[in-house]
Amino acid sequence: MTRVAAVDCGTNSIRLLVADADPATGELTELDRRMTIVRLGQGVDRTGRLAPEALERTFAACREYAEVIRELRAERVRFVATSASRDAENRQEFVDGVVAVLGVEPEVITGDQEAEFSFTGATKELSGHERLSGPYLVVDIGGGSTEFVSGDTAVRAARSVDIGCVRMTERHLVSGGTIGDPPTPDQISAIRADLARALDEAERTVPLSGVCRPGADGHTLVGLAGSVTTVAGIALDLPAYDSTAIHHARIPVDRVREITTKLLASTHAERAAIPVMHPGRVDVIAAGALVLLSITERTGAQEVVVSEHDILDGIAWSIA
Repeated sequence: MTRVAAVDCGTNSIRLLVADADPATGELTELDRRMTIVRLGQGVDRTGRLAPEALERTFAACREYAEVIRELRAERVRFVATSASRDAENRQEFVDGVVAVLGVEPEVITGDQEAEFSFTGATKELSGHERLSGPYLVVDIGGGSTEFVSGDTAVRAARSVDIGCVRMTERHLVSGGTIGDPPTPDQISAIRADLARALDEAERTVPLSGVCRPGADGHTLVGLAGSVTTVAGIALDLPAYDSTAIHHARIPVDRVREITTKLLASTHAERAAIPVMHPGRVDVIAAGALVLLSITERTGAQEVVVSEHDILDGIAWSIA
């Protein structure tokens, strides 16, 4: 048994998992899992740089995580950074700050590496579920990018494209420095067109069109990350966010469409009042839900299986 700490720093959030990993049995015993919205990718799509205030929010979360790692005495630590830090000209400032706080250098991984970690984390335990068998299409909808990974017991194909809830919001829903509240039809159409182009790009590597239609070879669509889990929490009508209830929930596409339509027509106050909504997702959830809906439409899926186990779990296994 090895006690490991995995940190995943994305465009919108930074997350920590401390767990005991037993490679012999394939079991991962969770000791602490937490998430902080830091919006590291604030403005990166426009400026190409990490904003000073975004870096400070991220370093503050790292200081909190460092204390947890010390208290739980993790033997090995791995810090993985994804879309925003890949895109930034000043990413060395980010690297130096993390090293100063945590004593480990963040690995700015490629989209393909990110996809493989996500696939491992999401599917490692699914093989034991009779009705959730492979092959799988795993989609990890992040803040800056979305990863598409297909495979069964191993990855067959993977592609990362620059569509995420923060990037789509900043690119299409911001006008005059403020986010559309609610978005206009023209803004929604612009996101739709951008998503269609990105899905075409992803499909050059990962088959998407119709692959999740019911049938002998139909892939199980597995959705990861905050946009997907928030939509699931809304679909389940939860009075508060409950990861146990959300994990492995099966959300019909009709509910995804209904929720996306309502989110795109809602105001900031209406979205903030949703019981499962994290305050850091209020401004970006509508775009995130639209990313998910567009993927279900392209793949022909009738439902999305939601997983709370994702890239963090994949990183933890990579250490073990």
